[in-house]
Amino acid sequence: MAKHTKHTNLERRNNDNFASNEISILGTNCNTISNLVSKVSSKLSNYKLAYFDASHAKDVEENRLSEFVFHHEGNVQITTAGNVNKFQQRLDFAQFDYVFINGNHYQGTKQILILDAVKEASVLKRLEQLDRIQFIIKLTEDTEYFSFLEEKYPHIKNIICYTIDEVDKISNHIHNLIQEKIASVKGLVLVGGKSTRMGQDKSELNYFGKPQKEVARGLLENSNLETYYSVKNASENSQEISDKFLNLGPFGGICSAFQKDPNAAWFVLAADVPFVNDEIIQLLLKHRNPSKVATAVKGVGKEFVEPLITIYEPKAYPILLQYLAQGYSCPRKMLINSNVEIVEIADDFIRNINTPEEFEVAKKEIQELK
Repeated sequence: MAKHTKHTNLERRNNDNFASNEISILGTNCNTISNLVSKVSSKLSNYKLAYFDASHAKDVEENRLSEFVFHHEGNVQITTAGNVNKFQQRLDFAQFDYVFINGNHYQGTKQILILDAVKEASVLKRLEQLDRIQFIIKLTEDTEYFSFLEEKYPHIKNIICYTIDEVDKISNHIHNLIQEKIASVKGLVLVGGKSTRMGQDKSELNYFGKPQKEVARGLLENSNLETYYSVKNASENSQEISDKFLNLGPFGGICSAFQKDPNAAWFVLAADVPFVNDEIIQLLLKHRNPSKVATAVKGVGKEFVEPLITIYEPKAYPILLQYLAQGYSCPRKMLINSNVEIVEIADDFIRNINTPEEFEVAKKEIQELK
């Protein structure tokens, strides 16, 4: 008899305790930890970083009014009521490449252990939390390993160790940890639209001797991307993704791809842009910026980016769902109002072909270019 399950078994984001990529720092006082985070974050300013800490204030009045103070240069100060909740924190930290955690207060999935002789008791108290030490930091060159650490972890001295003043080396190590978790890219060709103006499925149009959807898929596969068709109803073909967000057009197709694999970045390519070629695909991949929500092309003469020639990072998924919750299903609107890497190209490369007349003109141009 099949086991009864109450909820749909969805693919989940590979989260740590509080974020998709986090590290706790423990073993010394909170000031030393926060100072180290400040120095390292200044070296890694090209990433979006966060610091998760606890307040040391003793007497705090309940916030009856939540305050959001915005500065015109992009800074915001927030004072509000709230409790630590791993599900809420994962949403709050979804846009960050790396989250530093004060390990004196909260337990991180991965750890940096700072050896501080005066905090030996603190480390002993948290010994069981030290299950994934990434590297060790000594306050001074002659700081000794605690005996209980060597008993619990016999190979601890084999773990890479730095001194607290080696900020460049520490920053580089963390840079490598961030790079290790950058999402791989998969391809998504959008097919099966209504094609009302064309009068037939635009993905089946023949510009190059075969259906355009196959040409688009080939462009993505030429860059070694595992590529899928986004369709209304998938067959048993494992290279198709059914639309789970019905009647939302391309927006629904993108969200359906993320539902299938929320840990991948998705290179979305429409089937009605036949002038996109290998060079455009390579250009977008070359300029991909995983620290941003997406990397998108924009025609030099266009006002807005093209949402259907875009690499969407995993952090785009929760933002898309937030727009849907507000009643919007336009991927371009999300991109316009988000932090996006823009790659400018000539307008002709991103011409949408929507009518039979445009198809005949485009086909003739393509034949002349051969």
